[in-house]
Amino acid sequence: MRKPIIGIVGALAGATMMSSVAAAKCGEVTITEMNWASGQVVTAVSKFLMEQGYGCKVTKVPSATVTAITSLAETGKPDIVTELWVNSTPSYPKLESEGKVKTATDVLSDGGVEAWWIPKYLADKYPELKTIQDVMKNPALVGGKFHNCPDGWACRKINDNVIKALKLGDKMEVFNHGSGETLAASIAAAYADKKPWFGYYWAPTAILGKYPMVAISVGDYKADVHKCNGKGKDCATPGVSAYPKGKVITTMTSNMATKNPAVFDLMKKVSFSNAQMGEVLAWKKDNKASADEAAAHFLTKYKSVWAGWLNDDAKKKLAALLK
Repeated sequence: MRKPIIGIVGALAGATMMSSVAAAKCGEVTITEMNWASGQVVTAVSKFLMEQGYGCKVTKVPSATVTAITSLAETGKPDIVTELWVNSTPSYPKLESEGKVKTATDVLSDGGVEAWWIPKYLADKYPELKTIQDVMKNPALVGGKFHNCPDGWACRKINDNVIKALKLGDKMEVFNHGSGETLAASIAAAYADKKPWFGYYWAPTAILGKYPMVAISVGDYKADVHKCNGKGKDCATPGVSAYPKGKVITTMTSNMATKNPAVFDLMKKVSFSNAQMGEVLAWKKDNKASADEAAAHFLTKYKSVWAGWLNDDAKKKLAALLK
């Protein structure tokens, strides 16, 4: 069901419109709108719940990872940063230790996942394909090709070094995609014809939300090895390491958390599994929908999930939508 989030509010015939008393109690809140799809969905859902359940006046602030952290450090704004990938923000722990911010939750409960994958139908057909060693013993089963990241991506540097350490190129073709679009399209094309496919991708994304994939184990995560691999050609000793699970959080300024504990308590619970977010992103892509429309889809389909995020007062205000 595709409808803007404001349409849902209107359909409630004013039942969830914030009262002046509630608005005064909560006040104004600023929240990031990150420049990628999942972050925008998190923000749209959070904004709706804060406004309609807690009576806040919420302003979205267009942002990105570095921009958000810099702004927090220099100005103490915005009040809430959604979907912050901690592995990409080495300065975040310092902000937290200084008491400027408080981590609310792991907004992606499974963390950000990067891996080498095969389609689920291939894993079902060949259950012996579980590790990279299994794949290298039978490269024909995965199509004899590894689908690699485009040049310029961090994963390209890392993959190239793992490939070198494994001597994977001796066993199969390594195909370096020219763009993220062609990498995604190769998965869709494989699924359309149920053909073999093997390569890199990440979650949560619309692609993995729509096309179930199974990760192939390349071994344990080794911090020193992974760090060297990330240097690309400057890594003197390429090795084999899995990608670490990315810690993805929502954080709030300490001032806002103290000023508005009810909102902080809400944001401690706003968390999505990769399966949930992947499904929403796939729906968004298939329907050419906006972030607000995707948020409306989530609110409609996953009522039992987000109902548990609310306090009793917010549940009463949103009772009509929860039916």
